[in-house]
Amino acid sequence: MKTALMVWGASSGAGKSLLATALCRWAAREGLGVAPFKAQNMSNNARVVPLAAHGSDAEVGEIGSAQYFQALAARAAPQVDMNPVLLKPERDTASQVVVQGRVDAALSRMPWRERSARLARAARESFDRMAARHEVLVIEGAGSPAEINLAPQDYVNLGTARWAREIATLQALLVVDIDRGGAFAHLHGTWALLPDDLRTSLAGFVLNKFRGDAALLAPGPDRLQALTGVPVLGVLPMNRDHGLPEEDGLYGAASGPAGGLRVAIVAWPQLSNLDEFQPLAAVASVRWVRSAGDLDGADWIVLPGSKQVSGDLAWLKARGLDAAIVRHARAGRPVLGICGGLQALGALLDDPDGVDGEAHGPLPGLGLLPLATRYAAPKRLRAAPVQFAPLAHPWQALSSRRWPAYEIRCGRTQSIAGAASAATLALHDAEGLPIGWSAAADPGQPDRHNVLGIATHGLFEDAAVLRALFGQQVGTLDATFDGLADFIDTHLGAATLRALFHC
Repeated sequence: MKTALMVWGASSGAGKSLLATALCRWAAREGLGVAPFKAQNMSNNARVVPLAAHGSDAEVGEIGSAQYFQALAARAAPQVDMNPVLLKPERDTASQVVVQGRVDAALSRMPWRERSARLARAARESFDRMAARHEVLVIEGAGSPAEINLAPQDYVNLGTARWAREIATLQALLVVDIDRGGAFAHLHGTWALLPDDLRTSLAGFVLNKFRGDAALLAPGPDRLQALTGVPVLGVLPMNRDHGLPEEDGLYGAASGPAGGLRVAIVAWPQLSNLDEFQPLAAVASVRWVRSAGDLDGADWIVLPGSKQVSGDLAWLKARGLDAAIVRHARAGRPVLGICGGLQALGALLDDPDGVDGEAHGPLPGLGLLPLATRYAAPKRLRAAPVQFAPLAHPWQALSSRRWPAYEIRCGRTQSIAGAASAATLALHDAEGLPIGWSAAADPGQPDRHNVLGIATHGLFEDAAVLRALFGQQVGTLDATFDGLADFIDTHLGAATLRALFHC
């Protein structure tokens, strides 16, 4: 590694991931051998990638979605060293710890301060391998580098920066969300709290998500530089339609074209991999729902992935959403369950060992598919193309369609033998294992299999699937990455970017 460019944030949600992705594609277009790195990510948005740079596809692990997309932007093969530590929240006070792609149950049970040294060692190992393989690393920090309460254990922002300085030229950018207000105070305060040995690596500030007349910022940037000695390198306008999945998986109000198909996605508390629905908003009117009333007028209901299915089912039932979903299904309208959503659509969930959360015996699901799920370790990780079986209305557009998919799950789901209404096989994996089923919610409409559940993620990330379902073209990921590179080239400038990358 010759050069490391680090992206710090004045806070979470400042735009680190988007800027790092844009920098990866810009550097790749310049012909640099670039790759992303983030020592630790906290997210339930994950992708399945090889364990090693040139490893077998059979040896796979998990990384945060942000580093997966950054790798694609950099035109580098995604692999686990790009995000060696991934924390997947299971509840407010506990997270599953994934180290170099694999779940570490012992570390998951350990308090953060006690486990941080072990995680730092694993992160350093991965960093050193990445530095040996690539000319340039674009390094994303986490949260803020000014968390002085965490500084002694901070290997993500401070530690990684010091590792980079040992072997290469390091320059850092500090990005702030100016739309939240207090941007100059955030930048000055973060600069003031940076350790002395790293403050000199700060090459510039970036003001992100600006709306309005940039002239109104004056004299703020000049005053800030006078106070810190650090220039404002650029102002990035608000860019809501950048097309990149949100790293933190934020959801909000309805989005997508007015007058299109109305898709309601259940926003349960332990939501996982919700970023896979971002492409759907380009072709349908998508809204995230948390109450039964929010389902009014929905054409489709989608139950997404869940990090803790039994807990999310209890939340669903407490809000009366279960009955509303069942009414919707029995009226013949489409219901789709993905991964944890598939499990919730079934009749029974059994977790005797507490793999998915608190241990429990058989609990009732929504009963819309005659399926039973039993949770057991180890987690199933797989990334491979799958193919739908012939499907009935309203999913017939997916019949026999092949698409890239990935699995991240613990539950093993099977049809219930002798159930009053049988489930129809809808999807199987490369080995022929059933991983998707459909059924009629209303026995009076046996030819209308309006309830569909699949164990795989990534359905709406395939442009051909969206075209088949909605008859509309969608942009490619490559076009999104190029758009982001063009965006920073315009607002930061090619000369500034070349100076940052020393090219």
